[in-house]
Amino acid sequence: MTEPALAAIRNDVSIARMTEHDLLEVVQIEESSGLSRWGWAAYYAELQGRHSNLMFVARIINPERRRGDNSLAGYIVARMGAEELHINNVAVRDEYRRRGIGQKLLNKIMQQGRALGMSVAFLELRAGNHTALALYEKSGFRVTARRKRYYSEPVEDALVMTIELIQALDPLQ
Repeated sequence: MTEPALAAIRNDVSIARMTEHDLLEVVQIEESSGLSRWGWAAYYAELQGRHSNLMFVARIINPERRRGDNSLAGYIVARMGAEELHINNVAVRDEYRRRGIGQKLLNKIMQQGRALGMSVAFLELRAGNHTALALYEKSGFRVTARRKRYYSEPVEDALVMTIELIQALDPLQ
């Protein structure tokens, strides 16, 4: 795809807070992405909890570019604790991958984490998910640990990746 075509798709996407009305599409995207299953009830519970401000969707805003009746291209869900942002799930619908949407979602959640005073973000991914690994590395994440047999169905190691959101101040400056 040409750079102008990629830019057009990026401009046709808005990032917004996830709502209950988004959940059916979120679960569809989750199921088609091979993520560890959360399901509707878990996302609904997160929306009712204190981390609902860390749940975003990427919505296609140009109706001519939409595929079928789906308006969501992807989503991201995170939690915070101990000054850390834990990115739980990131997924983009197959037909919208490699168009900068995952990057936009990551940028939004990291911006939100910074605004909330989180100093570090981390996530886990399947060791064999080379596409996601490349995206996270491009965003500045670095592999910091490996968790043996972390995932089931199929059993696979997890890579733990982290990024500093707020640079530590140098006391000598």
